[in-house]
Amino acid sequence: MRKVHFVSTKQATPLMPHATASWLIDNTGLTFEQIAEFCGLHMLEVQAMADDLAGAKYTGRDPVRAGELTHEEIEKGQNDPEYVLKMHRAPVQVQRTKGPRYTPVSKRQDKPDGIAWLIRNHPEISDAQIGKLIGTTRNTIGAIRDRSHWNIQNINPKDPVTLGLCSQRELDAAVAKASKNLPEGSQPVTDTRLVDDRQALIDELKKEREDAARAAVEAAQEAEAEAWLAARRAEGVPEE
Repeated sequence: MRKVHFVSTKQATPLMPHATASWLIDNTGLTFEQIAEFCGLHMLEVQAMADDLAGAKYTGRDPVRAGELTHEEIEKGQNDPEYVLKMHRAPVQVQRTKGPRYTPVSKRQDKPDGIAWLIRNHPEISDAQIGKLIGTTRNTIGAIRDRSHWNIQNINPKDPVTLGLCSQRELDAAVAKASKNLPEGSQPVTDTRLVDDRQALIDELKKEREDAARAAVEAAQEAEAEAWLAARRAEGVPEE
């Protein structure tokens, strides 16, 4: 019975474990256990990849070219199924530099709506706080605040928590921090420059309908008066 190795937590794993495992499956005679342990994966996951049963397809990544493994090390593993492959050179871990928080591509189109909601409902929060909370720039916030944003007509203020741009805890913390900077006893003044464009359009259409109805009533009254005068003239009754 073949000995099953457990994944070691001490050795670094390849930069792209699944892609590396795919390459080792296609290009070496290493066992699934050896590949799984080197890549930090479960043996059954490696077997599923070999049998084309995995949910995702990966383009193979050569660990030898990447400097993570040597041909000599692969030879040792192929000659001894019990041999545990050793990382030749651990990959450099990529870390994000300082900047706005990362937002998934699928949610980036919702950022303007979240910014507009914060400006309207929490004017005490500074632009710097909004930028950190949602992951945007001061230029974008300023454009939405002064309504010069290129897509301002389609921006509909929505709660950034509901949109998934931040958590409720993060929003509450930002509001609490901003409130501490307000003078004692004062209340934040709502920014009335940014209103819901949809509601404004509804109000405008409602006013137009009311004006049209009023004009129609006046026209009907004038027509009725003209008809009455015409009937009086036809009867020969002198106008007063």
